[in-house]
Amino acid sequence: MATDSHGRTTFSRGVHPPESKHLTEDRPIEPGPGVAELSILLSQHIGAPCQAAVKKGDLVQAGQKIGECQAFVCAPVHAPVAGKVKELALRPHPVLGRCQAIAIEPQEPASPTLPSFSLPADFDPTRHTPQEICEAVRDAGLVGMGGAGFPTSVKIQPDAKPPKHTLLVNGCECEPYITCDYRLMLEWTDQVLAGIRLAQRACGASKVFIGVEDNKPKAIDAVGAAIKRAGSGSDIRVVSLQTKYPQGGERQLINAVLGQTVPTGGIPPMIGVVVINVATAAAIADAVLYHRPLTHRVVTVTGEAIAKAGNYYVPIGTPVEALIEFCGGVTEKSAKVVMGGPMMGLAIADLNTPITKTSGAVTVLTRRQIGQAKFERRQTACIRCGRCLEVCPENLSPTRIAHAVRSNLLDVAQSYFISACIECGCCSYVCPANIELTGYIKTGKIFLARQRKKMPA
Repeated sequence: MATDSHGRTTFSRGVHPPESKHLTEDRPIEPGPGVAELSILLSQHIGAPCQAAVKKGDLVQAGQKIGECQAFVCAPVHAPVAGKVKELALRPHPVLGRCQAIAIEPQEPASPTLPSFSLPADFDPTRHTPQEICEAVRDAGLVGMGGAGFPTSVKIQPDAKPPKHTLLVNGCECEPYITCDYRLMLEWTDQVLAGIRLAQRACGASKVFIGVEDNKPKAIDAVGAAIKRAGSGSDIRVVSLQTKYPQGGERQLINAVLGQTVPTGGIPPMIGVVVINVATAAAIADAVLYHRPLTHRVVTVTGEAIAKAGNYYVPIGTPVEALIEFCGGVTEKSAKVVMGGPMMGLAIADLNTPITKTSGAVTVLTRRQIGQAKFERRQTACIRCGRCLEVCPENLSPTRIAHAVRSNLLDVAQSYFISACIECGCCSYVCPANIELTGYIKTGKIFLARQRKKMPA
């Protein structure tokens, strides 16, 4: 395991912004609002988008598959509630701008109820074959719920090469403000552990590590106690990690826990490692043991500009505006609504943007929280202080990449490994010149993607 100078398990570089988790860390998961319309986006994952399996006017049942595709890297979508298909139309998407969606009018806009999960007394993951687990996970539409949304069934496939020797479970939740995973580890502990054991069975890993930052001692204790109850302590271990951002990035997590490095441009399975989030683990247990599709998730609604911050269990497709209103609305201090957290989240202008499978938080930021840069302070010239190099967890030169993009020298940006940037925002966070380094890098990636699309096959 990688350690710092004090012997704490961690990765090199990174930053430690204010955690601000006090707003919601002690708030139990509650049912969210009932809404008059849900918008189920057909692209909520990495890979091929779904195709609608219903049409306008159709009646659908809760849990019914309404979007499907035959591609290997894909995940179907399901109706969270019983209702009527209002239309198939473009809806705002937090990443893509706009995306095809299925709008459903619920039969009853009642608030969702918290799910019941009872671990069978005779639960034994070996009673399920790896293929049965993968099929159940695929049919349930599971994707990574703490990151980019890679289809989980693909990730845990048992027949991959090289063989997968380690399952790494991400319970870090290093992004400021967000506490949905923390509450899951405290309240749904047995379900999370059951999903971990099923994922281990599917991918064939001999070792399991659950990484949790050391600012969550209650979660560390709860998960450790659940492991002892299950009698599976020999091959599953909880690792306490130094609280630092982006400790939860899969490349940083692998380096911190295993001391291994994922090759630039590569993915964890290339070195025999599978990484899943604790929320994904809980959904795996639901999918395999109770055949429940992924139709709801826990979302942290937070920020000093929110009247009633908390952790809410909501149907996927719930508009952000409905969530904010359910939490008492925003205060006069509000300046920006972010899907996600303040470091890697995406600002949204349209509050009709729906919650997706990967939406762990809605953060309402104040002018003070986002700094005065957008309002009073202006960007100045780079002073070559080197702070961005000191904090970049991927050991890049963010300033050089950003300057290359600004000068439209995309080939130069590529030579500085722009594709290796994980867009964590550490460089922008520490820049004394207020240069939006991460923003320039994201823009450069978009331009490069457009160039590649125009190239002949």
